[in-house]
Amino acid sequence: RIIDSPRDRLLAILTNNLVPCNGRFPILIVMGSIMAGAVIGTQMTSFYAVLIVLIALVMSVLATLLISRLLTATMLRGEPSFFILELPPYRRPQIGTVLVRSFLDRTLTVLWRAVVVAAPCGLITWVLANVWLQDQTLFTHLSLWLQPIGEMMGLDGVILLAFILGIPANEIVLPIIVMGYVSGGALVEVGGISQLHALFTANGWTWVTALCTALFCLFHFPCSTTLLTIKKETGSLKWTLAAFGLPVLIGMLLCALAAALGRLL
Repeated sequence: RIIDSPRDRLLAILTNNLVPCNGRFPILIVMGSIMAGAVIGTQMTSFYAVLIVLIALVMSVLATLLISRLLTATMLRGEPSFFILELPPYRRPQIGTVLVRSFLDRTLTVLWRAVVVAAPCGLITWVLANVWLQDQTLFTHLSLWLQPIGEMMGLDGVILLAFILGIPANEIVLPIIVMGYVSGGALVEVGGISQLHALFTANGWTWVTALCTALFCLFHFPCSTTLLTIKKETGSLKWTLAAFGLPVLIGMLLCALAAALGRLL
C-alpha cells in the first residue's frame, strides 16, 4: 500500500506469494528431512535437512526476482519508479488505540476472510472423506482421477488433492495427505518425521516425490485469505486469477522437470 506506483504495487502483489509464508514451512521441513534421510542417510540428517530448506528459500527469492523481471518486460511494462520508505515520527504509543486497531482492523478482518472460505472447504473435505460411492470414498475417486496429473508432476493424486483442499490454509495439507493414505474420515494428527517417512514410503514415495512436493509447496496458489485480500486490493478478478495461476504454472513446470530428471537418475 505504501508503494506509490500502481504498476510496482501490482508487481509486488503478483510475486509476493513466490516467497513461502509460515504455513508452508512445516511441509518444507518434513520434505527436507525425508530427502536428507533417503539420499544421505541418518548421519547429519538434521544439518542437510536445514540446508535443503535454505536452498528452497534462496530458490524462491531468485524465482521472485526472475518473474519480476519477466513481468516488467512483458505484461507490466513501464517506467521504473523509486521506492522511498519514510520513518514515521516517534510518539508515545497509545495502548487502547493500538489494541483496537490491531484487533478490529486487522485480526477480525483476516479471521473473517479465513472463515468465509474455510467453512465451505472444511465441509467439502468432510463430505469427500465420508461419502462412499461404489465401495470407495469420494476422496479416493477424486485422487484416482488426479493420479495421471500427479504422476506427471512427480506426485500422486492424494498429494495433489491435498493441496487443492488445503486452500484455506497450508497447515492442513499434510494432515489431509495422511488422512488420504490411512483412509480416515477426518483430519488426523501428524506424527513425527519417522512415522511420516514410514507412511509415505509405504505409499510409494521416493526422494523424488519429496522433492516435487517441496517444489509444489514453494510454488502453488495462495491461500484463500490471500486471494480475498488480493481481490480487495486490486479490485480486479483478472489480477486475482493471475496471482492464482502464475505460481501454479511455475510449480507444475518445475515439478515435471524434476520428475523427468529423477526418472533419468
